[in-house]
Amino acid sequence: MASTVNSNPLRDPRDRRLPRLPDASALVVFGVTGDLSRKKLIPAVYDLANRGLLPPGFVLLGFARRDWGHGDFADFARESAEKGARTPFRAEVWDRLESSIRFVPGSFDDDVAFDTLCSTLQELDRSHGIGGNAAFYLSVPPSAFPVVLKQMQRTGLAGTGGDAWRRVVIEKPFGHDLDSARELNSLVDDVFTPAGVYRIDHYLGKETVQNLFALRFANTLFEPIWNSQFVDSVQITMAEDVGIGTRAGFYDETGAARDVLQNHLLQLLALTAMEEPVSFSAETIRTEKIKVLRAVSLPDDLSRYAVRGQYEQGWLAGERVAGYLDEKDIPPDSRTETYAAVRLGIETRRWAGVPFYLRTGKRLPRRVTEIAIVFKKAPHLPFDQTDTAELGNNQLVIRVQPDEGVTLKFGSKVPGSAMEVRDVAMDFLFGEAFTEALPEAYERLILDVLLGDATLFPNNAEVEESWRIIDPLEEHWATTTPYRYRAGSWGPSAADEMLAADDRRWRRP
Repeated sequence: MASTVNSNPLRDPRDRRLPRLPDASALVVFGVTGDLSRKKLIPAVYDLANRGLLPPGFVLLGFARRDWGHGDFADFARESAEKGARTPFRAEVWDRLESSIRFVPGSFDDDVAFDTLCSTLQELDRSHGIGGNAAFYLSVPPSAFPVVLKQMQRTGLAGTGGDAWRRVVIEKPFGHDLDSARELNSLVDDVFTPAGVYRIDHYLGKETVQNLFALRFANTLFEPIWNSQFVDSVQITMAEDVGIGTRAGFYDETGAARDVLQNHLLQLLALTAMEEPVSFSAETIRTEKIKVLRAVSLPDDLSRYAVRGQYEQGWLAGERVAGYLDEKDIPPDSRTETYAAVRLGIETRRWAGVPFYLRTGKRLPRRVTEIAIVFKKAPHLPFDQTDTAELGNNQLVIRVQPDEGVTLKFGSKVPGSAMEVRDVAMDFLFGEAFTEALPEAYERLILDVLLGDATLFPNNAEVEESWRIIDPLEEHWATTTPYRYRAGSWGPSAADEMLAADDRRWRRP
């Protein structure tokens, strides 16, 4: 069933200023009572409905291991929407949405429950006119992916007929190494067509990440200096002030490198370093990102340029917090890292010789994600050394979260009779420049899945190339013990020494 917007004969299909509406469809969420669904997915669905971006024929069908009836789930969903929605909660919007919400209880290995899920979806197809279209969101632990996919294959949930479509959304991590990623990719492609698989990385749904395209390719100012002739180094940071929360079992098996470095940070690296695509289609953007990932090189000396750490007790926001080994359900001898930093190279003409420093960690002083382009110093300074004592490198900083925006740091004369040059900053903030509030990443990504737009979703090749980079790091770290760092600090001193060896230092966000 084609959407009314797409069939409007008066609209130019190239005009993206008007919102695109998906076809009538169902969103089926496995693990719908979990934290991700409660905090992100259900609020995102409500916000899309509140903004008028869901089609009239839309259904939200939840599946989880709870002994709930329809009313219990509806109450849970409403509470989640009220607490987590970005837009104002309006009862009339919720009432319309609630009439299209259903819930099926059951476990993932329960054949009867999956048969019920299949028949419920068929009933909703007849009652709500969704035209056989459905997207399946696997908000479940990675270990449950195979059993859910095989159940979908057995019941025919993944199959389509006529012009209908079926898509599956898989949360990261995509495997735990290259071999397991290939196995998972093979299984998913057996059940769904490759074009129907959406591997979600919510960082790619953030407006500031997408603004990289506009910043680089819609302006004359930046692209000519976006290369090794002018750039000294690039630092990509994802810092969290929180600990592991209730994710002890998952986190202790995964660690910071697999949890963040393999997906979020390498995707940010690819978007920062990619060449200009010939168009903004999913295929051309993926092509340029894969070129970057295939050109990534690891340092020869991993003991110096690949650092991992584990937080000890310390102070954050005036409160004492426990160390990682004292967290609930963490083995006292765990060697899982909560901090990872590495220097990577990109062997292309544009980036040859420019180090890319990536770091992520928990229990750091503040929550921040940013990309910092650090430029080389001016080749000739007609100033006395004392005039520029407080002048650093020019920097262009893209703040992904929070306080989304861009900062340009450069030197300026200090007012007065003496010639003194000091760093100053020019800030652009999304919240100040635009009246429209930034959409939450999951809003954009869920809408893209329903629209069939795969631009912001990594494909098989990107996932496998990312694991090609991470696996040697994991093999090296398997023989080492993580450095300790106090909660509330910026990580282990070894990470500072890593940059000091290159006569550089970490930017303080």
